[in-house]
Amino acid sequence: MTARWWTLPVLALAGAFGLAQPAFAAFNSAYTDIDLDQCLVLDADDFGASWACPGYKGYPLMVFEGDLRFSLAYGFNIDKEPVRPQTLGPFNHLGPKLEWRLSNALGRWLPVATIVRYFTQDPEDSERTNQVLVVTQLASGQTCHIAYIDALANADANELARQAADAAGDFDCASDEVEIIGAFGAY
Repeated sequence: MTARWWTLPVLALAGAFGLAQPAFAAFNSAYTDIDLDQCLVLDADDFGASWACPGYKGYPLMVFEGDLRFSLAYGFNIDKEPVRPQTLGPFNHLGPKLEWRLSNALGRWLPVATIVRYFTQDPEDSERTNQVLVVTQLASGQTCHIAYIDALANADANELARQAADAAGDFDCASDEVEIIGAFGAY
């Protein structure tokens, strides 16, 4: 396909006036490890612990454990978020990777959501482990879980989680209910 004669002058003019924003948001993924041995221990006692871990390109990530349940907190104003870090009801631990969903809606790749796999203890059978993909919206003052996907009950669980993550941004953490997407039997 060849460019029209007017393409370059129009793009140059748009760039000169700061109008070279993408016409639509594209999404991409980046991955970081959740390796508590590589994180800074902030607090630890018989009741739990907290760690500061490396996030995507310096984006702050905090990991908390208490009562055999893990939770994550994100961002530069973690202590000012109205919703405290969330976890799942059953005893759980985190998977080794954190998927950061990035959007270029503002002209550069910025994290808008994360997807993490929680391994949960089955409440009926403590020997059985379930897996839940948790989608978290990353927005100042509105960082919270927005979707749960049962990773064992849905063959396309990763794609369902990415679709939920890419729709992040309008979720009201104070009033909206976390969406359960697809079949769910994890707990």
